Amino acid sequence: MANKEKQKLDKFAIAAALQEIAAMMELKGGQNRFKAKAYNAGARSIQSVGDLDKLIEQDGLIEIPRIGNALASQIKQLYLTGESSVLNSLRQEFPSGVVELSGVPGLSISKIKQLHEELGITSIDQLKAAAQAGRVRNLKGFGVKTEQRLLELIQSEEKKPSKRLHLHHALSTGKQILAYLKTNNDLVDVSFAGSLRRSEETVGTIEIVASAKKPATLVKHFLRFPLVLSSQFNGANNCMAQLIDGAVVALTAVAPEEFAVTLFAKTGSPAHLDKVKQYAAKEGVSLPLPNGKPAKLQKRWPRSEEEIYHRLRMAYVPPELREDQGEIEAAVAGKLPEDLITVVDIKGMVHCHTTYSDGKHSIEEMVRAAQAMGMKYITITDHSPAAFYAGGVTPDRLARQWDEIDEVQEKVKIKILRGTESDIIANGNLDYPDRILEKFDIIVASIHSRYKMDSAKMTERIITAMRQPVFKIWGHALGRLIQRRPPFECDVERILDVIAESKAAIEINGDPYRLDMEPHWVREARKRRIRFVISVDAHSTGALNNLQFGVATARRGWVRRGEVLNALSTSAFARTVKPVS
Repeated sequence: MANKEKQKLDKFAIAAALQEIAAMMELKGGQNRFKAKAYNAGARSIQSVGDLDKLIEQDGLIEIPRIGNALASQIKQLYLTGESSVLNSLRQEFPSGVVELSGVPGLSISKIKQLHEELGITSIDQLKAAAQAGRVRNLKGFGVKTEQRLLELIQSEEKKPSKRLHLHHALSTGKQILAYLKTNNDLVDVSFAGSLRRSEETVGTIEIVASAKKPATLVKHFLRFPLVLSSQFNGANNCMAQLIDGAVVALTAVAPEEFAVTLFAKTGSPAHLDKVKQYAAKEGVSLPLPNGKPAKLQKRWPRSEEEIYHRLRMAYVPPELREDQGEIEAAVAGKLPEDLITVVDIKGMVHCHTTYSDGKHSIEEMVRAAQAMGMKYITITDHSPAAFYAGGVTPDRLARQWDEIDEVQEKVKIKILRGTESDIIANGNLDYPDRILEKFDIIVASIHSRYKMDSAKMTERIITAMRQPVFKIWGHALGRLIQRRPPFECDVERILDVIAESKAAIEINGDPYRLDMEPHWVREARKRRIRFVISVDAHSTGALNNLQFGVATARRGWVRRGEVLNALSTSAFARTVKPVS
């Protein structure tokens, strides 16, 4: 960034500087880790602003979420001068390239400093080259064995698959890159591809396909993205880059006429694409290949993915379905659902927590936020007493909550439904006596404890709950936390059979750390004609945006509009989920 000193920085360069500060504070350790989180949060926030010039001019930075006075001061310095006093201080303290080199296991800050001072090494690639040339072994404290060990570690890290990001993290990072690419005048079109476009729970590489008048120029523009830590070319119009936050991004840039077919080729899973190619060969249909010439039988490149599937005489397959899970056969037979659920179909927010349990915002704040998003109704479903660690609502506090709901209802147009996330306790009963359960407008029944029950006992526990005579929604069904806790053991198919005959529906949980239940089981539930609720499991107003992830998961499970209860009108939804009809 030295070449940008004394010059104003745009929001992307400012974000890169904030993330560099965060990375070095993380290396310092101790209390600095809390500051690192603040700088990372500030970096995410500043990239989402619209008119940065106006915000600076009007001293409006502190109005942005997660940006306080100290952070605003550093942002203003970066904007006006291209420098930050905090960053300058950290750069004096740490050697150049420390953030990237610290990713090599066992390479301490002092050794990084020595490599920089004596060999001028500022990157992993430079370290690898120096080790291969035998120059590292001559440094005091290193030696032949250390040099060889460093080389082995670097090569081992290169072979490791990239760390998979949670869907919401990948989407947030990807949107920042798209915004940056759109600042290039040569750009014609751009889209996510790969697992991100298919809305998988985790994403290894953020795949982006773009078209431009000069594809190679667009790739060079991308590599100037300030958050890029390291990169490599895979041809003139293809590159892969690692960002300072650890995300890996692959960009494929093509001429405008190749955009649709390249996006198609880069979106589907390998299994889906193989099946499409097999079908095309069987039918004698030629497919154009990206980065090449159209096949002989093609008069021109397809203008859209829809046209590609049309040429193959099959229905268009939405990205979320391209996994070779029967979608090709259904598309050929004309049996793909044409009314997959969408975000705009959802009429109400379900599964919302407030300060009455472990939520961050009040009833009124949650309600008004949902109303501002265009929702017609919202369910307030705070935890039940058994979830004491989450501030579970006791019967006396429940009465106060209902009074407050009534007060808020008089101020808003959106309908508020009085609900609970009632624990399914060990014996399968729902937490709260029947006389209280019957008074709720909606019950979400979830497991929050004793996850390690053996499969038979857990199955009986859930079956007992699902057979309760009140209508209830099975919340975050299998209790998984993605990359942290696997689904608990139980006989899911047996439980689904019981739900199909009971007064119950299943929640598709939109919390990006849950996304439960997973698409495979959603499809099994659909076979049994079980109905769903797409929830946000929101503990703050911001988490109401979890709706998009719940909908994406539902789409991956082939869920149609008519199968989703909160796609119903207010009155129809309230009647359907009422515990006692």
